[in-house]
Amino acid sequence: MKRRNVALLSTAAALAVLGAPWIVKSPVASATEQLASVTADIADIPTKLASTVTGRHLGFDTSDYPGDDAMQTWKTSAPYEWVGYYLPAPCHKDDSWSGKRETLSQMGWGLAVVYVGQQSWGKDPAKPVRTTVKRKVRDKRGRIRTVRHVVTRRLTAAPGADCSAAHMSANRGQRDADDAIARTVNEGFASGTVVFLDIERMERIPTAMRDYYLAWTRRVLEDGRYVPGYYVHTHNAQTVYGDVAPLFQSMNARADPRFWIAGNGEGRFGPHRAPTDVGHEFASMWQGIIDRFETRSGIRLPIDVSVAAVPSPSAVATD
Repeated sequence: MKRRNVALLSTAAALAVLGAPWIVKSPVASATEQLASVTADIADIPTKLASTVTGRHLGFDTSDYPGDDAMQTWKTSAPYEWVGYYLPAPCHKDDSWSGKRETLSQMGWGLAVVYVGQQSWGKDPAKPVRTTVKRKVRDKRGRIRTVRHVVTRRLTAAPGADCSAAHMSANRGQRDADDAIARTVNEGFASGTVVFLDIERMERIPTAMRDYYLAWTRRVLEDGRYVPGYYVHTHNAQTVYGDVAPLFQSMNARADPRFWIAGNGEGRFGPHRAPTDVGHEFASMWQGIIDRFETRSGIRLPIDVSVAAVPSPSAVATD
């Protein structure tokens, strides 16, 4: 009986780890109801455990590297199998993840390699920028007053800015692709690794952005060492997929494009859900929780939570 109780408690603990961040139980009215609730959870454990090894693999990403001790602690105390691995990039200058590939792999972490390229930030290089300029003038009576007038100019990047909506173009897509390839090589990733181009949400995708990510895709495929992947919002996912999938086919890519899709998580996302539950059948990963603080064994991190079809999303692509 004691051994059976220990087994039940251990199994219940495993369930708590898997479900704790998403499952909040309402208070029970009696000890009998509490026991019934625990018994039901235990009975459901085989299904929940199976979900973690059959295409539903939890992972997280956070902008700055948390440190070796934190990552080791989270590997043994959190339900996450993989983590986002940020390369230094135009719109993510932090290099704290650099040099950590082998360390994280030895800890047992799967990896999703991320390259944050140019973003639109709601702007379109094809449209002139209209700004209101104020200047002070003296009228005929000698009084000083403020005059406003509208100035129209082309969208330009600030001096020295490497991350700018003004940089969206096919030429810049090729340059950033070469940069992503070189940085992935420097980190020691194997040939065939998937590199996810981060494309943040846009209300409307400017032509310049489409030129940018198509050129980025073509250059990575031409180089042949790595495979392009895409981090996109569900609002833009279908358009981006419709643009890049034919390019993969025409260039005889070794694998289909992997899509990491954010959004649609409110009230829907959980560890039991598949990536395609985001609403796109081509989704390989689904980011359903954004900007969450979570504490594991006393270590608190700001994270986004995702579920992936494989335990290491950037693993050598053969599908």
